[in-house]
Amino acid sequence: MAPLGLISAGARLLAAPLLGVFSAASAVRCARVLPAARWFGTAPAGPPKRPLTGYMRFVKQQQPVVSGQHPDVKVVEIVRKIAQQWRALTPEQKQPFQQASLQERERYKAAMEEYHAQLTPTQSAAIMSEKRLKMARRRALRKKRELTSLGKPKRPRTAFNIFMAEHFEEAKGTTMQGKMKSLMDDWKKLLANQKQVYVQLAEDDKIRYKNEMKAWEEHMVEIGREDVVRRKERAPRKVAKRGRKKSAVKAKTKSAAAKRSPANKAATGAKKTATPGKKA
Repeated sequence: MAPLGLISAGARLLAAPLLGVFSAASAVRCARVLPAARWFGTAPAGPPKRPLTGYMRFVKQQQPVVSGQHPDVKVVEIVRKIAQQWRALTPEQKQPFQQASLQERERYKAAMEEYHAQLTPTQSAAIMSEKRLKMARRRALRKKRELTSLGKPKRPRTAFNIFMAEHFEEAKGTTMQGKMKSLMDDWKKLLANQKQVYVQLAEDDKIRYKNEMKAWEEHMVEIGREDVVRRKERAPRKVAKRGRKKSAVKAKTKSAAAKRSPANKAATGAKKTATPGKKA
């Protein structure tokens, strides 16, 4: 069986032309890049595309052949067949594809240097900011997938979320936005006693989540995954200590101010004048 990584990579390559035309998700991804472009006055052309690997070049070459041989097969199955063909090749047979990829990578590096050289500092900062955001989103997505694979309990639902799940199919509207607007209007029209039913269900779900999280975290500790366990909250203690420190500072300040007051100075002077008389 072909590795999943080869299959998924090939599937993305073959599905890209179709998704670019018909998928709304592609429009969303394009929109995410626009904030960086807003910083550009006369923005240069986009960065050069990354070169294909040797395997992806093989997929691109074999896709028309395999699709012609199996016209009724889905894209994923076609890529699986191509991945099996790739694994069956000898190192000598893979060499032309890998060599072409290396040559293209050298051209890519030169093109990237030329591209960065023509950017202004503002443009470079905007691109770096967008890159950091993308990396943060990827890390968060990987973390979420890892926690899901470890069986982390789902977070508790709100009262409105429970109401929405119960009435989504019958909601008015043909689009997601239309249905959501209809559900929001219906939720606002509910009486207090009607909402209370969903509020109670939400409270029960919180208890469910708390109990499941406790059992899950205990299991994570047992298997040596303390890194995914929530840290205990220590903020209140720190706040209390800071509060005590501030009160102590205030007390010292008041004491010093009292010593510097005119009445205190007059009393101190009177004591000094009275002292010589006693000695005499």
